[in-house]
Amino acid sequence: MAAAPDAHITDIDVSAEMETSFLEYAYSVIYSRALPDARDGLKPVQRRIIYSMGEMGLRPDRAHVKSSRVVGEVMGKLHPHGDTAIYDALVRMAQPFSLRLPLVDGHGNFGSLDDGPAASRYTEARMGPAARSMLADLDEDVVDLVPNYDNKLTQPSVLPAAIPNLLVNGASGIAVGMATNMAPHNLVEVVSAARHLLANPKADLDELMRFVPGPDLPGGGKIVGLDGVRQAYETGKGAFKTRATSRIEKVTPRRQGIVVTELPYLVGPEKVIEKIKDAVSAKKLEGVTAVTDLTDRKHGLRLVIEIKNGFNPEAVLERLYKVTPLEESFSMNNVALVAGEPRTLGLKEMLQVWVDHRIAVVKRRSEHRLQARRDRLHLVDGLLVAILDIDDVIQIIRSSEDASEARERLRTAFDLSEIQADYILELRLRRLTKFSRLELENEKSQLLAEIAELEEILGSPTRLREVVGLEMDAVAAEYGTPRRTILLAEAGVVSSAASTPGASAAAPLEVEDTPCYALLSATGLVARTADDTLPTRDGRRSSHDVLRAAIPASARADVGVVTTQGRILRLSLLEVPALAPTSEPPSLGGGSPVAELVTLDKGEEAVTLVPLSAEIPLALGTAAGIVKRVKPEPAPNKDAWEAIALQDGDVVVGAALAPDDATLVFVADDGPLLHFAAEKVRAQGRSGGGISGIKLTPGRRAVYFGVVDSPADAVVVTIAGSSTALPGTTPGSAKVTPFTEYPGKGRATGGVRAHRFLKGEDALMLAWVGTAPPRATSGAGQPVDLPAEPGRRDGSGVPLKAPVHGIG
Repeated sequence: MAAAPDAHITDIDVSAEMETSFLEYAYSVIYSRALPDARDGLKPVQRRIIYSMGEMGLRPDRAHVKSSRVVGEVMGKLHPHGDTAIYDALVRMAQPFSLRLPLVDGHGNFGSLDDGPAASRYTEARMGPAARSMLADLDEDVVDLVPNYDNKLTQPSVLPAAIPNLLVNGASGIAVGMATNMAPHNLVEVVSAARHLLANPKADLDELMRFVPGPDLPGGGKIVGLDGVRQAYETGKGAFKTRATSRIEKVTPRRQGIVVTELPYLVGPEKVIEKIKDAVSAKKLEGVTAVTDLTDRKHGLRLVIEIKNGFNPEAVLERLYKVTPLEESFSMNNVALVAGEPRTLGLKEMLQVWVDHRIAVVKRRSEHRLQARRDRLHLVDGLLVAILDIDDVIQIIRSSEDASEARERLRTAFDLSEIQADYILELRLRRLTKFSRLELENEKSQLLAEIAELEEILGSPTRLREVVGLEMDAVAAEYGTPRRTILLAEAGVVSSAASTPGASAAAPLEVEDTPCYALLSATGLVARTADDTLPTRDGRRSSHDVLRAAIPASARADVGVVTTQGRILRLSLLEVPALAPTSEPPSLGGGSPVAELVTLDKGEEAVTLVPLSAEIPLALGTAAGIVKRVKPEPAPNKDAWEAIALQDGDVVVGAALAPDDATLVFVADDGPLLHFAAEKVRAQGRSGGGISGIKLTPGRRAVYFGVVDSPADAVVVTIAGSSTALPGTTPGSAKVTPFTEYPGKGRATGGVRAHRFLKGEDALMLAWVGTAPPRATSGAGQPVDLPAEPGRRDGSGVPLKAPVHGIG
């Protein structure tokens, strides 16, 4: 058909048109769909969901509404895409196994690790508590507003984000030619690192990793091998392995099994069971007789893998790591939008972007509040003028022809602005009382004080950063939770899976009964050495954990775990991973959390390890200042028994073997140290409750109890801080003093002062007495430097660079 005479036809090159169209599509996917903004850690669809829920008033204290209603609101006003994409994003923000800090509170079937969610018409949602902090102060001009897709409404270009969402919740997305995959982290650790960077802009990666040693996954588990984590923190790209949390138990009277209580990130139990069955059928896995999923809502995940007699459970577990999703690899690719451009970010860059964003938000908020208070003060000044000369004001208004004349006469008579004159004209008669005048004067005083404070914040970068830091602390205190994921530098050593010919069913494990040391670290990891060589550090700096206990034993022996509840739990060293003999310096990175190997009650923690066949009394000290030496008796033939009868609320703070010629030491949280001879404490049976050890001031408690065998070689380490500070956020101060400087006192006395508090300190957070040199570690096993020079016995400490979790 011929073209119309007035038609305009343009010839184009198809390849050029395809290239242009593809670039426009790629640009749209990268900036509008797939990549998060580094400031608030949200993709556009996530940001629009949270903003819309805030506009709908779906606060955490309000009722849930149908998810389809939220989806419709977002799609109709802000997000020009399908409802499926919006609902998928909403679901992910509500899943506690996907996000470390969920932003949506879902009601209904929002899916599991193995199954998808119900349709949006069946589920309900509202904002999660953390989402309030993402939207905080949004109505105070803290971020720019941009038009929506049809230019009829506005939406924030980025959220204020009082939470470091990019690091805390991670992100994943596939764009055109690039992708992002970020791991979740612990809020308290990230905020601590941000506070350090706020105070020390030139801080390097090593300093920041003291606070953020690695990811903290929502489902817990373990991260094995930290080299890839450091690489990702340095370059933005790296990989690490995630492992399930498991323990070896007797699942039947005659059979052992592997009990899995936590799985790798985003791995479901059904997938694990399917892969185990496939591996057994393909002859890739031997030694497994059955797999049972006992997971329920009350007890959480519990996957029981029964092991055949004659097979080493540890070796079978090692094989399971290789052929099933019990061990998965996670590749970190930290790509996010910075100033509108996709960039690959390291740990410092991600923290710096968020810190800069929060500084900008607080600055804009302060400017907005300052202007609002100045405007209000201007009106209050006008009202005070009107009330002081109210009769003249009324006369002027009554004698004026119209409002315009009244306004001009008021401005001339009382030297008012047009805004003040209009406000007086709208004044209600009930405001003309004496009480209203007092209210206005009080309001003026308050406004002047607030204006002065805001001007101080805006006029001082230091004061501005102080406000930002305090708000960071508040967020961490409100939403922070303990770390769930265990960080391991390396895996332990196991033997082959099948037993040797002729091995009896009663002794199925292929572990020789060689001499070794049983080790307990300050962060709660337990391990054994591969031989009878005790790990030493030779004074070298190390990135590994410090030892809380090291006792001689053998690989097939049992040792006792003394707990804070005064119990001794039997621990078989056959179940404890052995350290690699080539580890230089030896590391507890291959250890396992002690809670995986023994059954601890809620709130109960391991204090130390003790041999079960010792002929020396065991000394225990409690937080209430009670001391007891337990008679050396044969260990009962059971898994747990009491070593001391504790009073309600009391806990054991230290324990060790104590011969008569040893010295017992107490340190209280208000500063005193007391030591006396062990022979002053008569040994009691296991049912005894002990006797008074140190006299405590009312409301105070003992933070340390220990035994010193060689006073001449011992040192005292004390760490002070604020008892009201969030644990793990304030470094505090430390002091190292020779033990010989402390004179001995009688049992049940108050001792002598061991630490003088600095400003802001009111308690000893930690104390330790032992052979020099002492080593300190953070909560993640990172080294913390202690003062090199000895301090005075009653002197104050030296400020630390990072919080200390344990000393050894």
